[in-house]
This record gives sequence, C-alpha cells and structure tokens, in this order.
Amino acid sequence: MCGICGKVSFKGVQERDIRIMADSLIHRGPDDHGIFVDGVAGLGHRRLSIIDLATGKQPIANEDGTVWIVFNGEIYNYRNLRTELMAKGHRFATETDTETIVHAYEEYGPDCLKHFRGMFAFAIWDAKKKRLFAARDRLGQKPLFYVERGGELVLASEIKALLAYDRSLAVPNLEALDQYLSLRVIAPPHSMFREVRKLPPAHYLTFSAESGLEVRRYWDIKYEPKWPGSDQDLIDELESRLIDCLRAHMVSDVPVGAFLSGGIDSTLVVALLMKHVAAEPLQTFSVGLPFGAFDESPYARMVAERYGTRHFEKVMVPSLVKTLPRLVWHLDEPSDPLSVCTFTIAEMAREHVKVVLGGDGGDELFGGYDRYYGNLYAGTYARLPQILRRNIVGALLRWLPDGNWYKSLGHQLKWLQTLSFLEGGERYARSLGYFYFDDDLKSRLYGPELRKPAADFDPERPIREAYERAPASHPIDRMLYADHQVRLPDHSVMILDRMTMAHGLEARSPFMDHELAEFTARLPVRMKVRGRSLRYIQMRLAERYLPEALLKRPKQGFSSALPYMLRDEYRLLFHQFLRDSHMARDGMWVQATVDRLLQEHLTGRSDHGNRLWLLLNCEVWYRMRIEGLEIEPLSEETAFKSPAAARG
Repeated sequence: MCGICGKVSFKGVQERDIRIMADSLIHRGPDDHGIFVDGVAGLGHRRLSIIDLATGKQPIANEDGTVWIVFNGEIYNYRNLRTELMAKGHRFATETDTETIVHAYEEYGPDCLKHFRGMFAFAIWDAKKKRLFAARDRLGQKPLFYVERGGELVLASEIKALLAYDRSLAVPNLEALDQYLSLRVIAPPHSMFREVRKLPPAHYLTFSAESGLEVRRYWDIKYEPKWPGSDQDLIDELESRLIDCLRAHMVSDVPVGAFLSGGIDSTLVVALLMKHVAAEPLQTFSVGLPFGAFDESPYARMVAERYGTRHFEKVMVPSLVKTLPRLVWHLDEPSDPLSVCTFTIAEMAREHVKVVLGGDGGDELFGGYDRYYGNLYAGTYARLPQILRRNIVGALLRWLPDGNWYKSLGHQLKWLQTLSFLEGGERYARSLGYFYFDDDLKSRLYGPELRKPAADFDPERPIREAYERAPASHPIDRMLYADHQVRLPDHSVMILDRMTMAHGLEARSPFMDHELAEFTARLPVRMKVRGRSLRYIQMRLAERYLPEALLKRPKQGFSSALPYMLRDEYRLLFHQFLRDSHMARDGMWVQATVDRLLQEHLTGRSDHGNRLWLLLNCEVWYRMRIEGLEIEPLSEETAFKSPAAARG
C-alpha cells in the first residue's frame, strides 16, 4: 500500500512538480520515497513496505529502463506470474509484485490487466511509445485521480496531491455537490473538484501526444448463467473458494492482522483464517460503541476467545468536535459517519501491524441490506390502485411521525410509499437517497449558485443506468450490480482506503477479490436473498464457524448510531460551522433552511441526523479545501469551543 503520483507534459516535466505531489502523500507511504523524471514524464512514489523490504523501492523499471512504474496495492498471484514471465525470458531484479506488473505489461500490453488478481492502482511510463498507461483494479479498492488540460496529464492516489501541485484546481464541482447531498456518494468520473476526475474501477487510461487521453473498461462482472447444484453443494464450494481467497490475501513479508467488528463479515473472515490458514494466532482489533445494542464488541470478543486470537479492544466515545477536520483533510471530500469508526480502529491497529484484513464488500456480494427485499416489497405494494395509495394511505402517512430512529416504522412506511410510485432503476436509486435531500428539500435548501447546475444534472443517473444495464435478469442481481458499480467503490471502500492510509495501514478485503465476486454473482438469487433472509448462503456457511448468539442478533451498521449519539455535538458544530455558513454566504444554500433543519432535529419534530451530517461535512470541506483554511487552526478552534473545553 503506497501513494503514487505522476505527470506527463510534452512541454517538459520538472522534478519539483513530482516531489510536491509525493510529499503530500507521506501518510500513505512513510517508509520510503522515490522519483523518476524523463524529460516529458515524471513518476513519484511514497512507500509502505510490505513485500520485498530490501529491494522493493519504487519507481521500478524493466531491464533496459524503457518502462517505469509506480504502484499502489498488492498483486496476490505475483509469484505464479513471475514464474510464467521468467519462462518467457523476462529477467527480474527484485522479488516484488511491482516488477511483475512491469514485465506483464511488456509481454501483454494493456491485456496484462487480465492476468492480475489483487487490488491496484498504477501508472506506467512507456518511453519507447511515449505513452502513459494507468489502471485501477476491478472493484475499485485503490483510488486514482487525474486532471487533463492544456496537453498534459497529472495523476495521484489522492486529490490533495493534485491540489498541492496546482492550487487553482480548488474549485467546487456543483454537480458533485448535488449528488453527494442526494445520495451520499460521488460517482466517477466526478469528484468534488470541477477539473479533477476519478478513474472508474475496472478501467484504464492511456495518454500520448498522438491520441490524447483515452479511458476504457477492461472487465465487467456477470450474473448469468447461474451455477447449478443443491444448496449444500454451493455452500461447500463457497467455503472452498473463500479459504483459497484468504490464503492469497495473507501474502506479506510483515505481520498481518484483522479487523473484528462483531458482524458476520469480519467474524467469518477471522474464523476461516484461524481454522484453515493462519499458522499462528492472528492479532485482531475491535472498537466498542457505548450505545446499547450497537456495541458489537462483546460478539467480537466471543469470536476472538473461541479461536484464540491476540485480541485488542478499545471503547470509542466518538466526537466530531475532535475528529471532523482531520477526517475531511484525509478524505479530500465530504463523507459519512463510517469514517469516524474506521479512523479510530485503524489508528489502534497501526500500533501493532502494517496490514489488516477486513470484511468490506460482503453486503454487496451476498445481499446484506434490507433495501434489497424492501424494493421487492415496494413492487408488491405498488399493485394496489394508485389512487388508494396516493389519496388514502398517503394522507394517513402524513400524520405519522418519523420517529427518532432511521429504521423507525414511520420511516419504513414512508420509504415504501415513495418507492411504490417508481419502477426499476429509478426505484432503486431513490431507495438509496431517501434519508438525504429529495427534490422538495432541495427546493428549499439550494441557493442560486447551486440551483442552476442542479436543475440540469441528474444525480441518480449512475445508479439508475447501472441497474438498467446490469448483465442480470432478476431485480436482486440488478441491485447488487448497481451497488458494485457505484456505491461500494465510492462509499465504504473509499472510506476504508483513506482512513487506513491516514495511519499508514494497508487494508485488504478478501470479499472484494474479483474471482470470488465472479463466483458469488452467478449464485442463484435464492442463495442471496430468500424472503426476509439476507445473505442466505453466507449465513449457512457461518453456522459452521460462529456462535449462535452472533448469528441471531439483528444486523447493526458499524456507524448507524453515530448521528444519534452525537446529537448534543450538533449544537456546537452548528454554531461554529453552519450558523454563519460560508456556503450559504456564497449562494450555494439558504441559511434559513439550514437553521430550520437543525431546530426540527433537536426538538424531535423530524429526523435530520443524516442530512445534518452531510451539511456539516460540506461546510468543513469548503472552508478547508476551497478556502484554504489549514487543518490545525480549524481543529484548535473546534476543540477550544467544545463542551469539554468549556468545563475545563
């Protein structure tokens, strides 16, 4: 896991341009650094040493120095590839997976991507062809951002490196802002900065004087034809494939640990590792959340004790006051409560290991969200006459309070009512945005600067189009495909990458292995969602390894409680960041509407917890990334005004 950057300009590249970008990524690679400049091209690297500690310094070249690479990630099958490439005459100077990519590119060109099993973002300068070739892994575990203008291309692992190179890039992308407020996701190629683009997962780009910039997809997941076999046969096959996948993900020259949240995904990973893969007790890490049933630490402890891991546990008393500016600095964009939890557990894990395995991707692989069967229920409810739903049920629901919880009966019924008037991809996209800003709220919130670009932009389009183009026939598979394409890489996985790399920690997600994803995609739908039983096949496999008490507990999101736990802090943060909002001052939203949202939330009239989180993040991001306020003054000001400081 590392930080990479590069620039191609046929007017010439200076080493200082590369160094400025690389230095801004030191948190991603605190162990070493390297720079290559060759007239019109430059590559920079910050290294977190995981494989071949002695000779793995980057950038790395081929035998004659005509192909150079910087690489972020891990190629889990690199040893087999190395053997194959040596048999074809390639000579290796290191033991790294990085050099394997170089020689695979020499041998296969862009088709080298078909040979890699792993997570990656890399950039290759081909001096003979005067061409940059850069790529991102199939499921988007590793990030890559770029700017193309004026005959040059600049790219980096994080946006902050591009801003360090050229501060003029700090211009907000108002379409992305609209999408974030609508869905809590910013889909590629958009970023929150007008000229900065995200390379989508499973895509590569080339850049040369002759052809300019070209971006192409190289892989897609298929949901059909379905695997034959009984339930038991498919569970056995999943078990075998998961064990193989975990063995691949343990490749490392430094100790590997694991996150252990107490949910099904991470506990199953740890159980399988300890039963079938690990040669000695793993180090496992969990955080406790002191908020009733949302504290998963007892269940994590239960699994750690059963399998004899070396378990580390920390009770987290979260505080936006203490962490919000740091989170936004590392994310470069507004985010989600999940970032608070991931940041905390990553900080703890990094005190002991450099590499951790986690359970990310399990919900999207096996069907773990209740919105999957909820969308099917909406279709059934939609069979009632529209006049009945709109005029009678709708009138009754207007009197039903939201409740003080995002899964309250009021929220669920209103969600179902809204979706019943939509179909297909439009229904699924709207189901993801229910708790954020719909058209009615936007009409009251958006100021003149945001209203016009939002009127010409469709924030739900990426999800709707992914659903409609999905290579699948069943609605469950279509929803899973849409999540794989948009929500997974640009929400939870994005947060995992930034929050772990904030501490120089490499996070690996076995459930996001593309070979495992290809297998699970083709499982019959009955093995994913069966009535109200979610992730059916995974739960049947988990019965072989996990305690019954863990299996029977209701699903709780790692961060679902935070907007409610932090209710008291909203008063402080509202007064500091939103009472005199700079974004309202600059015409992006209406101050009076923000005031009303907070008042309604604090008095219990409406549940705006998630919406207020979005607005707070946007305001902090705007002051930090657009206006240029440094993180330390912002953090100090927030801490000084905190209730704890006042009591002291």
